[in-house]
Order: sequence, then structure tokens, then C-alpha cells
Amino acid sequence: MRIYFMTFGCKVNQYETAAMEGMFAERGYILSDRPENSDICIINTCTVTSESDNKAGQALRRLRRLCPDAVIAVTGCYPQALPEAEKALPEADIITGTKDRARLPDLVEEFLEKRTRTIYTPEYGARDVFEKLSCTAIPGHTRAFLKIQDGCNRFCSYCMIPYSRGRIRSKSPDDLRAEAQSLAGAGYSELVLTGINLAFYGAEFGMNLADAVEICNGIEGIKRIRLGSLEPEMMTDSVLDRLSASEKLCPSFHLSLQSGCAKTLKAMNRLYTPEEYFSLAQKLRGRFPDCSITTDVMTGFPGETEEDFAESYEFVKKMKFADIHVFPYSVRKGTKAEKLPCQIDGGTKHRRADKMSELGKHLRRDFLTGQLGKTYPVLFEREKNDGFHGGYAPNYTFIKILTKNSEKSLRNMVFYVTIDKIGDDCCFGHIESGSCSDESGISAENL
Repeated sequence: MRIYFMTFGCKVNQYETAAMEGMFAERGYILSDRPENSDICIINTCTVTSESDNKAGQALRRLRRLCPDAVIAVTGCYPQALPEAEKALPEADIITGTKDRARLPDLVEEFLEKRTRTIYTPEYGARDVFEKLSCTAIPGHTRAFLKIQDGCNRFCSYCMIPYSRGRIRSKSPDDLRAEAQSLAGAGYSELVLTGINLAFYGAEFGMNLADAVEICNGIEGIKRIRLGSLEPEMMTDSVLDRLSASEKLCPSFHLSLQSGCAKTLKAMNRLYTPEEYFSLAQKLRGRFPDCSITTDVMTGFPGETEEDFAESYEFVKKMKFADIHVFPYSVRKGTKAEKLPCQIDGGTKHRRADKMSELGKHLRRDFLTGQLGKTYPVLFEREKNDGFHGGYAPNYTFIKILTKNSEKSLRNMVFYVTIDKIGDDCCFGHIESGSCSDESGISAENL
């Protein structure tokens, strides 16, 4: 039988979809890239904003119209956090959450046999352990995601994630090492460590994020390690010192901010101040020269005045981020922020988001301009039909070079590239003479 997956949301969701694909492939199911050719469709959802919920519902209705006879399952954060999922998702044959994902193939086969609608969203408990999912390949990627942490204990006042993911729990060091070795054996030279609250890796058994990086650092075949989104907490001087000692760790950090206003951060239940955030960023820049720091910024949180927004705007400008993801506050049913006074109207939220996004474009261009003339080892990932090879520098600058020979692919090869000019959201450069791929021995002169 043919099975199609649709994924919304973060890198954790992408990892989990790949793991589910592996579960079904082991049972003989054939992965499909088109829903209309499939017997089963699975939607892996996100619930980080109300817009995420809306997208999942729209996708479900679209799939049901397109594939009236297919078995459709909805899984992930949205149904886990939504008590009334059974009523909200009437087109779904199977509804599951984020817990006990390994049961999904059984649920599908039970439905195929009995044709009885299934709702399976068990609640999380205080003693839950990390679910043993594994992923040996992510189709179309030259870097592999490795989920090492799940859950969150922080309960930010706007966020549903603790309800949809449970408390913090981490992949064991032995399982982490085994999966990283498997990915290296599958030909991946770059790992991206991901988690719901990645900075809390190992907290429940006396370890921290640096331990995870050091485990991966020691694995033959792994040449680069990247970190997913980080919360500022737990990034202590000791952790930073150990991270900076890893020669494989890439100097690119997505450090979640949400607001540059102290009052707003407190109302969000974010446990740091702008000053503490700035200090951490300076420590990262001191330990990782040429690093990039990116972030998320929310506008229009309840009670945010024009003065508060201006404070946040000026702080973002001061930070000189490499890039920012801006989004207006979205009311999440069941969170503390839903009941806060002084809710901001939609027009104001979006006006502030537009202004912050415009600042982000300027900061992005400033960052790219600062890369001119620098030389980086670039891991090439893909070719597009625009006459360029493209890949990422360690600091996650995307760099393109002109294709000299369209018959040669540079995919999964590393060459040193000097940056000559910038584009709207990338840089352009040339491979240095004498540069040689550490994957195949191909030299720049032979391209």
C-alpha cells in the first residue's frame, strides 16, 4: 500500500515524520510523494500558533476532497493539545497526538481491518521517558536531524507546547551515540541536534547540551554539528566553554528572544532580561568568531504599548542579528495569556510585525555584507535550475557559485569558497584554487 506524509512545523516534526516513514517502510508500505496516488495519508501537525492549527485543518479538508477513499490520520501537537480534536477534525479517520507514536502503524492497520474511527491521545505524566524513535535517513537532505530532547517545563504564558509535548526528557547517551553512528554510516556528514527545549538536554540525569555535542564530536564520519533552536536558559559559561572546544560545532545559533522589552518578557514568563540575553550573545560572539545569531520576535503581546514595542525594536537593532523570524501574537486557548487584559487588535499587531520585519531585512543585509571577502568551507547541498551550486558555510550563510560543468554534482562535497558579492538572502562566491573536496578528492581545477 502507498502512504503519503504531510508535515507542518519545526525540525522536530520533520525528524518524527522521517521516523514514522521508517516504521511504515519496515512493514512494507511504499512511500508516496503525491496524496492522490496514496491509500493512506498522514498529517503531522504543529500547534505553535492558531495559524498552525488552521493550516492543519485546511490540509485535512483538502486531502479528504482529493482522496475520498484514503485512510487519513492526523497526528502531532495539534490533536494532543486540543481536547475537542474529535469534533474539530471530523474528516480524519485516525487522530493521535505526540505520545506513543510507535503505535501509529498498528492503529492504521486496525482501521483497515475494522473501519472504526480511532481517537488515541493519551496524556503525558510526570514519569514519562524519552520515546525511542530513530531516523536513519531524511530524503532529499544532505544533513540529518537528530532529535535528542522532548518536552518543556517552562510554561511561557502564550505557549501550548508543554501541553502538547509534556515535561522535559532526553535521549540517553547510548541511544544518541548509536543513532549518530548510524547516520554517519548512512553517509551524512552533518548532524542537526534538535529538541523542543534543546538547551535542557540531559537535565533529568545530570548532563547538559555540551555532553550531547561531545558525543557526536567523537564519531568518525561526522564533520559538522549544528544546534536547533535554543532557549537562553541553561547556556552557562561552563557549557559555552565546552561547546567552543568542539572543532565540529558550527557557529550558528538560533537564540529565542520573543521580545526586547523587559516588561513584556516578564508578562510572557520568560526567565531572562534583555540585559542577560545581550550578555549571552556577546559571550557566544566572543567564543565563536564569525558566528551568526538568529532569533524569533513576537509583536502585539497583550499589554504591549507603543513604548514597549519601541524598546523591543531598539533592542533588536542593537543585537545586530543575522536574521529574525517575526510573527504577531496569536491567542492560544488554554494559556494564561488568553485571559490577560489589554489584548492588542489585529491591525496593530500586524503593523508592528511589518515594521520589525523591515528591520530584519536591513539586519540581514548588514550581516551578509559583513561576509564579503571571507572564505569558508562550504558543504554543497543542492543544485537548482538557475545555473548555480548552493551550500552552507559553518555560520549558515547560504553561498552560491556558478555552475561550470552542469554534469558534475557537488552535492555532499566541501570546498573552500570566497564570497564576492551578496544577493537578497544569500552570498555569491568562487571556489578557491587548490580547494579539494574532502569527500571525493575532486579538486576545484577539475570542476
